[in-house]
Amino acid sequence: MARLFGTDGVRGVANVGSMTAENVLEIGRATAQVCRSRTHKSKTARRRIVIGKDTRASGYMLENALSAGICSMGVDVLLLGPLPTPGIAFTTMSMRADAGLVLSASHNPFEDNGIKIFGGDGYKLPDDMENEIQSLIESGKVKEFRPTSNEVGRAKRIDDAIGRYIVFCKNTFPNELTLEGLRIVLDCANGATYKVAPIIFEELGAEVFAIHHRPDGTNINDNCGSQHTDDLIEKVKETRADIGLAFDGDGDRLIAVDEKGMELTGDHIIAIIAQHMKEEGRLKNNKVITTVMSNFGFVKAMKKLGIEQGQSDVGDRYVLKKMLEEDAVLGGEASGHLICQNYHTTGDGILAALQLLRAVQVKKKKLSELSSVMTLFPQKLINVTVSDKPPLEDVKSIQDAIRSAEATLKENGRVLVRYSGTQSMCRVMVEGSTTAMTDSLASEIARTVSKSLGGS
Repeated sequence: MARLFGTDGVRGVANVGSMTAENVLEIGRATAQVCRSRTHKSKTARRRIVIGKDTRASGYMLENALSAGICSMGVDVLLLGPLPTPGIAFTTMSMRADAGLVLSASHNPFEDNGIKIFGGDGYKLPDDMENEIQSLIESGKVKEFRPTSNEVGRAKRIDDAIGRYIVFCKNTFPNELTLEGLRIVLDCANGATYKVAPIIFEELGAEVFAIHHRPDGTNINDNCGSQHTDDLIEKVKETRADIGLAFDGDGDRLIAVDEKGMELTGDHIIAIIAQHMKEEGRLKNNKVITTVMSNFGFVKAMKKLGIEQGQSDVGDRYVLKKMLEEDAVLGGEASGHLICQNYHTTGDGILAALQLLRAVQVKKKKLSELSSVMTLFPQKLINVTVSDKPPLEDVKSIQDAIRSAEATLKENGRVLVRYSGTQSMCRVMVEGSTTAMTDSLASEIARTVSKSLGGS
């Protein structure tokens, strides 16, 4: 059996493969058993696992399967219903649960679904615990631990989970500030933020225009949200709003649009927050963590601001790992995953939006002015199909092509060539000061990769 867990939990088409009700029940069983064996509680104390979900229609089926599997192992279940992923992580910690499970496929279309697992500390499970869960499922040993009689687990709904999370988010915004005077458009992606986001921003004083906030089980992420901002840009212009905020289906990503209708990437948002945190003395160790895919314009901006930039592999879990290693409080990805480690254990779109708005309100500047902290460099990404994946540093022709491009770019760009972790593909990325130069250099390297590695 291939590895069940990817970089962000289990994911696939709902009711197919790993995401059938039968398999999800087994994942619930194995997760409950790992929690029972790894948590230190008195023999009489009952274990509890939180389950939340986004707005996909398949969530009803999978929620029941997951709950049944957990209860069958003598662990109680707390059902939260639709709530952003970071809200489920928060509730897991707040209710002293042993784990929190999220049924979501994030920004994927509604046909997909997935499972993300948080430990009782609010952090995503480490690889060794994921491997233990998979081993229990593959070996069938999990069935040996089933309790009977009154030791079987029970499930109940937690009706105030949304209210708890709303209070948590609002408490990350300074008491002396409000959002009064701001007109904000929220694109909730017909996902997990559809209830909580409008309430939070309205209660802090903003005039809110919500779009894509009426989920029907099939319209999550459908031409809306953080990956599709056309409707948000149009609504910002129509309402003459100060800012537009787009979340993804499970609410852990944020993309912003300024008052002129220009889209800002996650890099822009991190740069604005980093600058403001440094000015207020809140940027611990004067450091931010981003991935190797961050735009070169962000790299230059951090140098100009005198902020140290650490880099991690692609994926928010790797960003967080690097943040913990280097004791940084701010990190994220260009895709909009932002982690404010001084407030939460995971990426949170609403929380990141509040930190962005904090800078807007304190500095009394338009978002377009604040975003000038960095200039986005033209970027060209070419995916080259390859027949083999030898270490790239051992392929002389490719290294020569990379060095030649770097010599042309000098200090005004960069080259990144790496293999895909899941496909027979080599990704060639070039960033430079002009689009023409960037495209030309990327194409030249891609041709060399294709010729050297037998791709097409």
